[in-house]
Parts: sequence; structure tokens; C-alpha cells
Amino acid sequence: MDVRQRQRRVAPPAVGHAGAPRVLQAGDALPLPIRHTNLIFSALFAASLAYLMRRWREKIRSSTPLHVVDLTEILSIFGLVASLIYLLSFFGIAFVQSIVSSSDEDEDFLVGPPAAPAPSQCGLLGGADAVVPEKMPEEDEEIVASVVAGKVPSYVLETRLGDCRRAAGLRREAVRRITGRQFEGLPLDGFDYASILGQCCELPVGYVQLPVGIAGPLLLDGQRFYVPMATTEGCLVASTNRGCKAIAESGGATSVVLRDAMTRAPVARFPTARRAAELKAFLEDPANFDTLSVVFNRFGRLQGVQCAMAGRNLYMRFSCSTGDAMGMNMISKGVQNVLDYLQDDFPDMDVISISGNFCSDKKPAAVNWIEGRGKSVVCEAVIKEEIVKKVLKTNVQSLVELNVIKNLAGSAVAGALGGFNAHASNIVTAIFIATGQDPAQNVESSQCITMLEAVNDGKDLHISVTMPSIEVGTVGGGTQLASQSACLDLLGVKGANRESPGSNARLLATVVAGGVLAGELSLLSALAAGQLVKSHMKYNRSSRDMSKAASLSS
Repeated sequence: MDVRQRQRRVAPPAVGHAGAPRVLQAGDALPLPIRHTNLIFSALFAASLAYLMRRWREKIRSSTPLHVVDLTEILSIFGLVASLIYLLSFFGIAFVQSIVSSSDEDEDFLVGPPAAPAPSQCGLLGGADAVVPEKMPEEDEEIVASVVAGKVPSYVLETRLGDCRRAAGLRREAVRRITGRQFEGLPLDGFDYASILGQCCELPVGYVQLPVGIAGPLLLDGQRFYVPMATTEGCLVASTNRGCKAIAESGGATSVVLRDAMTRAPVARFPTARRAAELKAFLEDPANFDTLSVVFNRFGRLQGVQCAMAGRNLYMRFSCSTGDAMGMNMISKGVQNVLDYLQDDFPDMDVISISGNFCSDKKPAAVNWIEGRGKSVVCEAVIKEEIVKKVLKTNVQSLVELNVIKNLAGSAVAGALGGFNAHASNIVTAIFIATGQDPAQNVESSQCITMLEAVNDGKDLHISVTMPSIEVGTVGGGTQLASQSACLDLLGVKGANRESPGSNARLLATVVAGGVLAGELSLLSALAAGQLVKSHMKYNRSSRDMSKAASLSS
């Protein structure tokens, strides 16, 4: 419900009767006996809870059933329940009243007088056809002037105005005055700024338009996918589309997800390396895994912990499944829970950072190439000889030779880390942007080795891509934006899969790998046939007369 539309009621001041006991109001100091009683029951609650938690942890470690209790535990449970009942009865009254009054407000909004009309559009928000007034509304003018003068921080406009679109327009005008730049070509209208508030982008002043092309159908695992690709590179969608055609006419591609695990690796420092090694041994001991899982599994499902040391610094790489979410926030919360738990037994542990780069996120790293991160996928297809000649305009032997010399040997000469491919990053980034993924994670998600072999007595071509760290999700982040959500829906992976959690994200990862397979096949064929420069000169060059455009702009 829009905050601006709610009808706020102001209760009249209460009039008390003479001699009636005074009712405590918010902010009043409690009488001394009540404060003492509250302190006693609060202390009893905290002490009982702390004792029971310590006892339950000892039972978990010693494999003692939790329902076996002694007299002290019975008394602690009784004290915990009694203090909880008292505290809820005392402090819960205000909470219940707030719920009731909140419900009353909602009912008034539904059945009361009509809501106030929505505020008129800010004069600064008009499009190209809008008539710009000679003078802005006084209120808007004051706000812009305050932002320009530094009296009002730009980042508070959304919360203070209650109108995200208006805030973006006022911020845009303030930046225009500060910089003297006009923002020509950067659209403002036509975007839902409320949808990004607090989760996608801060301090918005507009949005960037990107064309989305469709490659397909991609015949993958018996299903047909039309793959959305957001890009500004000419020939990319067309080339991928050609690869999809070759795959489909050869019977399709197949894929397998080898692993599904997001990682986060905090780093902690100890007084000595020996002490760090003690925690390393504890975390990697299978006997302690169940205990760590109980602490962690409120957020995701823990799969394992891998540790590395550098002197007295310990790097702990946690792996967990995160359902249909990409999962960085989920695993970070679970890791924080484990660190808090470990602090009791390792009080000398100094947590330096929740991320120690052993994860490794948004950086090329051998640990992701070897151990995997996100979804580890292999996708393959056998392209028939006649399709190689008719659709790809080359031959099997030339493709196999090119792949060895370029993708394998050439990348080795360059010292590539996971870059044994032709252009996997092109397809990964285009699909990531179209479907609301984090574009920066194309760094590790594009790690790929492309393999080509001649099969069936050298007549047909076997092609595969192995991608150990595709990091995608179908919920959270940019996936909930309208355009990106539409692209996910086109692939049939929008939102979370309630029947089989995580299956939508895994399917999206296989589509990414299938798209890379098609892109690799087509580009390598263009290189083998000497078509690359010709195609780019034909399709990736502007047909506009730039000399005229330059003269017009001047």
C-alpha cells in the first residue's frame, strides 16, 4: 500500500476522570517497583536461556538425547517459561495495541472516505513532448536548490518525498545544475523506480536502454529455448542463432549439472599459526559437520568447508546450496551465524572480513576453476558432417585443428586462467544482462574450456563446453525487474520452483551453457572459413553518414 495514499488519523487527547488512576503513556518512566520486577524477570530469562543453550550444545557434541534432562535443566526451563510469560504479558500489550490500531487504519482506508488524489507529476519529469513551465513548482525548486547547496542529501529524496519517480527527476535536475550537463539521450520516463528501491540501484537519474535479441530455438535436453541476449555488439545474436540452428538440425544438445554450490570464504586472524590450525582441523573434521550444519542451515544448506592458511590467517571456504537464488546474501548470513558460534570456543579469533577472496567472487581464480562455484555445467552436441558444411560453411578437420591451436595452445601461451574458449564471455554477459543476473559475475561464470573432436570415423563433430562456475539465480536482485522478469519467463524459469527448489536456477545455468556452445560453434566456424571480418564489416558497421551526423551536431 502506498504510504502517500494512507489516511492517517490523529487520536484526540485523552481526558481522564478526577481520581482515576493515571495511564502510562509512551516515554513515561516506569515506577521503581515495576522496573525492579522487569529487571529480575529479564535476568532470569537471559540466565535460563544461556544455561539451556550451553547444555544443549554439550549434548549435541556428546550425542546425548536432548529430551533427557536433570533437575537443574527442569528448573531452568520453568524459569524460562515463567519469565517469558511475564515479559510478554507486560511488554506485549503495546505490541498488540499497535497491531489493532494498524488494522483499524487499514479498515478506515478501505471503507472510509475516498483517498486523496495522487500528487500531480513533477514538472521536471516531463518527456520530450511535455511543455516545460517557465518556473518550476515552488516546492520542487526549493528541494533542488537544497540538494545543490548540500543542505539536503540526494539519497534521502525517495524516503522524504514518498515518490521514487519524482525523486529521480529532482536528483537529475540537481546534477544537471551542478555539472552543467543536460543528460540528453538518457531517458527518465517509462521506468518503475520503486522496483529498484533498496535492492538494485541507488541515486537513480534515469535508465540505460539495451536492445534484446532472441537466438533460437536452442534444442537442449529435448526442450526448445528462445534465448534472450541483451547486447550492443553486432553479429553476436546472429552468430549464436546460427550455432543454435546447427545444433537443432543435428538432433540437439545435452547438458549435465555436475555441482550446485555457492561459496563464501571469511578470513580470521589468530595469535599464532598453531591456533589457526586448530580451527582448521575442527572445521574440516567430518565429526563436526552436523553441528555446523545446524548452526548454518537457517540460510541455505551447508555442503562443506574447505580451509587454507597463510601464516596465522585462516581462510574458510563455505559451500552451500541456495535454491533458486544466486545466494550470495544467503550464504553470507549462514557464515556469520557459524562465526558467531565459533567465537565461544575460539575467543581469540579475530574475524578480519566476511569475505577473504578465497570465495572467489568477481575475480578470476583457480579455486573456482578447480572446485567450482555456483553451477558447474557440461554441455555437448554432435554436429553432423553435412550440417558443418551447409550451415557452418566449413569442415570438421579445420574446426578441430583451429580449436587446438587457438583455444587450447593459444590460451596456454597467453597464460589464461579458465579462458580456453573463443568468446564464452560474450554469450554469458548478454544472457546475464537480459535475465537480471549480476553482470560482474561474468568474470568467473565465463570460465570455460571448449573441446572439439572428430567422431564417427572422422565425419561428424563432437563439441562440448565445460563451465565450472556459472553463478545465476531466478529470484532476488535484478530478476524481479519487469524486463528481466519477462526474459526469465520466456525461458520458463521465472521465480522460484516450489515443487523442486533450485531447479529453475539449474535450468537457467544449462541454457547459459547451451548458448555458449552455440556461440563457440558459430564463431569458430566463421574463423575457420575466414568469415569473421566480412560479417563484421557487413553487420557491425553503421550505415549512417557520420560526416553528416557530425556536421548536424556541430
